Amino acid sequence: MIILTGHQGFIGKKFLKELQSLDKEIMTIEMLDSWYFQHTFDDWDDIELIIHQGALSSTIETDVRKIYHRNIDFTLWLFESAAKHNIPVKYASSASVYGNCQKVINPLNFYALSKITMDYWVQDNISKFPLIQGFRYFNVYGDGEEFKGDQASPVSKFTKQIKETGKLKLFEGSDKFLRDFICVDDIVNVVLNNAKKSGIYDLGTSKPVSFEHVAECVVRKYNGEVEYIPFPDHLKGKYQDYTCATEEWGDYKFMTVEDYLK
Repeated sequence: MIILTGHQGFIGKKFLKELQSLDKEIMTIEMLDSWYFQHTFDDWDDIELIIHQGALSSTIETDVRKIYHRNIDFTLWLFESAAKHNIPVKYASSASVYGNCQKVINPLNFYALSKITMDYWVQDNISKFPLIQGFRYFNVYGDGEEFKGDQASPVSKFTKQIKETGKLKLFEGSDKFLRDFICVDDIVNVVLNNAKKSGIYDLGTSKPVSFEHVAECVVRKYNGEVEYIPFPDHLKGKYQDYTCATEEWGDYKFMTVEDYLK
């Protein structure tokens, strides 16, 4: 049996669908129910793998207690249980741990702090696991994220805006904001099918493009137009100017934004 957390989230749903297509027996845990699971579950001998995708993922959340409970406390208990019972783990970290310092740890918000906290714990305890892999997801997009609102990727957010109004809103200076956009289908494929040893890996295409480029792709597809808006004050100093994954995945052919929109 496979434990899958966060199965109701954007990325978790994709893992669930893929695992179901492989006829895997799955136990799903939503983070809001984690306390009950943590205090009642004891059938570890039946578990062959843990895929931990659940988290409070808002980068603007400031309730430290809430973040600690969902992203650190439960995760720590889950990982300690896995190590104790010799269960492999694959979990979602985040490229947000880099902030604006490419390849240097520099979290800009509480969400990123929670992710790097668990990454450091994994590094200190990695020898206790038969296998543990953390994946620092870069800027994930794809079908099924529309419900995320302002937390949705620009690909989905821009598409929604143009379909509703004929225009998409783009921050001024977006030609200078470059991100490593990765399709959620590639995330699931790489996580489930790689043969790497225990470690923490960047998971992105390693080919960043600008927000303006994404906007132009969406405009061309839906025949809309761009409305430039001022950069909001509350994001100043907390916004990543550039993200680019280390090349970890050899000849794997990642989906491009252009191909996805086609």
